[in-house]
Amino acid sequence: MKSFGLFLFSFLFGSSLAWSAPSAEEILAASDAIRNPGRPFSVTVTLTEFQAGKQVDTSTLTSYSRTQQQGGQFASLIRFVLPARDVGKLMLKNGNDMWFYDPTSKASVRLSPQQRLLGQASNGDVATVNLAKDYKATWVVDEDIQDGERRTRKAHKLALTAAAPDVTYASIEIWVDVENNRPLKARFFAESSRLLKTAYYRRFQPQLGAERPTETVIIDGLNPQSVTLMRFSDYKARAIPDTWMQRDYLPRFQPD
Repeated sequence: MKSFGLFLFSFLFGSSLAWSAPSAEEILAASDAIRNPGRPFSVTVTLTEFQAGKQVDTSTLTSYSRTQQQGGQFASLIRFVLPARDVGKLMLKNGNDMWFYDPTSKASVRLSPQQRLLGQASNGDVATVNLAKDYKATWVVDEDIQDGERRTRKAHKLALTAAAPDVTYASIEIWVDVENNRPLKARFFAESSRLLKTAYYRRFQPQLGAERPTETVIIDGLNPQSVTLMRFSDYKARAIPDTWMQRDYLPRFQPD
């Protein structure tokens, strides 16, 4: 009878005892997979800067991204579409190297991913990035937060520390929806631990096989009246040649 009781306990509860919660790294990787398609793609990125609620600047880019054969991080080629003064300019991010090409001077120069592109959006923000490849994640707490739609969601709070010296941010705090691994909110910090910006991911829509955020609201860490809105539209799966991701190819690049 005693052995039967042990068998019944094992049958009823054994599977639950064997189950373990996902690690912080697994949660972060699942969140990356929601932000980024797992195949080569292009997307239109529209940046709009606001100061005290008034629009002061805007820019439109097309980003072409694919994962690298080694390491699994993304390489991205970014083409400037608007305003007219920037048409034809390019940015290339391959690994943690970033380059800017101006067709007028026909010169490519190295860029810092931390450098601001427009408003609160940095060069590194417009390039597709798998955070799990560049940061070490640690679980902090599960807590209720307000998401970008002002709804209360239960989220995993993760602390990310840079795994390499040349990534865009020294450290990040990110909140990931407990229910579906959607990224909800992130705070980005400098090496001095100063808060640089806060981002909210919102307006999830079906894009290339998953519900992905189509807007990111970025708020300055010192001045909450300084806000930049990033909109993502026109996702397309497409073939992207390896040559597009080479610095030497930038002068010859021609969009389809």
